[in-house]
Amino acid sequence: MSKDIRIKKGLNINLVGAAEHATSKAVLSNVYAINLQDFHGVTPKLLVKQGAEVKAGEPLFFDKNQEAVKFVSPVSGELVEVIRGERRRILTLKILADKTQEHVAHKPLNLEGASPQDIKKYLLEGGVWPFVKQRPYDIIANAESTPKGIFISGYVTAPLAADLDYVLQGKEKEMQAAITALGKLTPGKVHVSVGKSSNSPLAGLKGVELHKMSGPHPAGLVGTLINRVDPINKGEVVWTVTPQDLVIMGELLLTGKFNAERVVALAGSSVKAPKYYATKIGAEISTVLYASGVNGENFRVINGDVLTGSQSRPDGYLGYYNNTVCVIPEGDDYEFFGWNKPVFDKISSTRALTFSWMFPDKKYDLTTNTNGEHRAFVVTGRYEEVFPLDIYPLQLLKACMIGDLDEMEQLGLYEVAPEDFSLTEFICISKQPHQQIIREGLDLLYKEIG
Repeated sequence: MSKDIRIKKGLNINLVGAAEHATSKAVLSNVYAINLQDFHGVTPKLLVKQGAEVKAGEPLFFDKNQEAVKFVSPVSGELVEVIRGERRRILTLKILADKTQEHVAHKPLNLEGASPQDIKKYLLEGGVWPFVKQRPYDIIANAESTPKGIFISGYVTAPLAADLDYVLQGKEKEMQAAITALGKLTPGKVHVSVGKSSNSPLAGLKGVELHKMSGPHPAGLVGTLINRVDPINKGEVVWTVTPQDLVIMGELLLTGKFNAERVVALAGSSVKAPKYYATKIGAEISTVLYASGVNGENFRVINGDVLTGSQSRPDGYLGYYNNTVCVIPEGDDYEFFGWNKPVFDKISSTRALTFSWMFPDKKYDLTTNTNGEHRAFVVTGRYEEVFPLDIYPLQLLKACMIGDLDEMEQLGLYEVAPEDFSLTEFICISKQPHQQIIREGLDLLYKEIG
């Protein structure tokens, strides 16, 4: 039996260029890359040297803070380059892929007879543990901890994000295997959310507590699900996994192979033919970008969705956790006295000079222009109108900015991740980097309290 959750606070950002429900096989990349900035808080220790031959699923490095957590290669080939930054910090690993792929072969796990310790060991050795995130701190889960529950959001509300109801079709067997395994790692429940009127493959899985979500963005974020179902208190831990990562995890359990394949949505108004592509983690973005074509030359490639993704170059590489690539016009043009005239082609949460509230279903062709510059916080009360969590967003942001640990704890920082503040950042008239502020606050809290 499912439970209905309706979110009233929020804002849907309807953009032109959503990916059509058609999937093509992406051109194989010559080089695949692992960007270590995708793994926040990880201190890497290389297991292979530059020039070494590796198989798909073979460990490349481990985390010095959790030596059991291994990060594996998405493809077989030669480790051709190790890019380092200041103090020889590892930034990126590049692998020249073989034409014929070879995989590390693990013995499939018997889930019925496996103990929680057996499952953890298998997931760690197989290289899929980095897909398990924990809150508080929004980092890779501590394998020694026991979560009070596991949360998976299958409801998509972020603008131009991949439609999970579509990309997960036919993957029920793999997801069920992953759910069965994860269910043994918690004394609590595995909570799964789907759209109230959707036809999600997640809805038919066994061993889950199903929640049917409805409402505007950020109703689809896992943080909203956690807040409404079982909020996190001090000393408690929950784990989160994305549905496409469940598929990779389940395939490892069933076949013993690490298959890094993802179905990625290429979307945005600058894409001539937005659609889905079957590719792999770390693939060159150009293999899908130029297959669909782009409009003009002045555009920005976003690795992820438009609210939480990072800026990338066309010759960049697909992020480890991303299943969306957005391409929208670069906003480097400015309107003279644009603040002093009615606006019909932009989205706003206010009704001052902007009339988007009159056309709730209209789709907009927005650019990256912030329509203003960074300034001091202005107290408007607008954040609370689009922030459905039972938290005071402005006060929490300010507590993070001044590093007040007591206030950060009391105001609910344990419960949130940077993505939970992506919408408040979008509507912020002060142009404050909310997600960066929350990330820095979480890092400080983890360092001081842990």
